[in-house]
Amino acid sequence: MDPKWNEDLPIYRQLRDRVVDMILEGVLIDGDALPSVRNVAAEYRLNPLTVLKGYQELVDEGLVEKKRGRGMFVTDGARRQLLKDERQRFLNKAWPEVVATIRRLGLDTDTLLKAMPEPGDQGEKE
Repeated sequence: MDPKWNEDLPIYRQLRDRVVDMILEGVLIDGDALPSVRNVAAEYRLNPLTVLKGYQELVDEGLVEKKRGRGMFVTDGARRQLLKDERQRFLNKAWPEVVATIRRLGLDTDTLLKAMPEPGDQGEKE
């Protein structure tokens, strides 16, 4: 996790978003344990309550489950659910803006396909 924090968002939300990114990128997979609240708080000099609040959001969203006395773990199907949600959010919000820009600039399909990065190039994810 990146220790730099954006001043525009609460830290607990940024922490939640970073764990989501780790799940989407496959760094954390179903059943993996999240780093302990104490370890994250110590490593990034955060209040443990801030870390707990970020983790609790993940629990509330069903992406992480608490196992009493053992810690917090990525739930089965968390990545699949996140991909579904992120894809829908992209199609509903970002894609209409992209389409409008494509039309405004008069770009055609051939030009767009030629400009598309190869898998593994920067910016390309599953």
